[in-house]
Amino acid sequence: MRRLDARQPDFDAALAQLTAWEESLDADVNATVVEIIAAVRQRGDAALLEYTARFDRRQLAGAAELEVPRARLQRALESIDPVQRQALETAAERVRSYHQHQKQDSWDYRDAHGNRLGQQITPLARAGIYVPGGKASYPSSVLMNAMPAKVAGVAEIIMVVPAPDGELNDLVLAAAAIAGVDRVFTIGGAQAVAALAYGTETVPAVDKIVGPGNIFVATAKRMVFGKVGIDMIAGPSEILVIGDASTDPDWVAMDLFSQAEHDENAQSILLCPDAAYLDAVAGSIERLLPTMERADIIRASLQGRGAMILTRDLAEAVDISNRLAPEHLELSVADPDALLPSITNAGAIFMGRYTTESLGDYCAGPNHVLPTSGTARFSSPLGVYDFQKRSSVIHCSPEGVQELGRVASVLARGEQLTAHARSAEMRLEE
Repeated sequence: MRRLDARQPDFDAALAQLTAWEESLDADVNATVVEIIAAVRQRGDAALLEYTARFDRRQLAGAAELEVPRARLQRALESIDPVQRQALETAAERVRSYHQHQKQDSWDYRDAHGNRLGQQITPLARAGIYVPGGKASYPSSVLMNAMPAKVAGVAEIIMVVPAPDGELNDLVLAAAAIAGVDRVFTIGGAQAVAALAYGTETVPAVDKIVGPGNIFVATAKRMVFGKVGIDMIAGPSEILVIGDASTDPDWVAMDLFSQAEHDENAQSILLCPDAAYLDAVAGSIERLLPTMERADIIRASLQGRGAMILTRDLAEAVDISNRLAPEHLELSVADPDALLPSITNAGAIFMGRYTTESLGDYCAGPNHVLPTSGTARFSSPLGVYDFQKRSSVIHCSPEGVQELGRVASVLARGEQLTAHARSAEMRLEE
């Protein structure tokens, strides 16, 4: 990992270079996705079957075979290792419990003139969840995307998951059963996103699409946004650790590995005012890296986008962290509560040396779908609020319209919108 010193005059430029991330918009990918979306819109199930044969190497007799029967989900739940089932059920309950606190309720009040004003909260009718398949099988993603939708009261949750060569991961199916997913279709890629956005004869159209995927999925989500809602366009995974030299260096090294092992573009950064501690963590990295199954990926990530940064003090470390707005922020310090009020930009904040980021990925309770690439400056984790809509409620009383109507008339005529003004004026008493 490269070493940076916040006291050096070129630090800002070096930090900007380190953290720069512009997702390349591949012209070939764009062209392919445009073609796939158009085909699914025009030919529906027939296009899905063709792309499933082409990309997943599955020859199906009809579109009905794309759907996984509910009995298959239940069989998966009953067949997995009891320890795994218990872990999934524990995680699901914790995620459900946490998100229950986010649920918003309708409200209203009356002003001095008897007008009733408020907000009505309603859940989305149907949500679509994209879950990676094949080698990348993530039952935790099923829980994190489905549970907040369920808590929000979404009437129907549709899950899509690719099944290359017909292979389906039982843990993913078991998680779908536990989370209460209503229907599961074995489709993936841009064609799955298009099917969710526009609907086919077999796959129903949804109101919002959430969940991670490859560049084709991300590009498709970007293209269908507006027709449907989406959660976010996620960049590479990130972790930033602020340390005070009180945590075992091996622990911090492994925390940095936890994101680096995702892929070569993931970013792991350590900030600390103690140079000797940075040396100790570097030694732990060198010693522990050869023991990791994904050592090549971790090494490429740490060398390409990782860094250890020497700061003047913890306050400067917090300032740098707020500038970067990391996806995952670990406050690996003796008194994390002293720093928390100063943290303004972070997807999720992990407090203290015992709170490893991996707990948040699986079972702590908060959602692991988090803003990346600095978007925590203006974005938040996926939650119940992403599956609820807010409608304004306005109910004027006969008395209240006398004042509001006059105000509206003045403002409307100031904007030369006569019909607006007259519709208010007609309700005024002489």
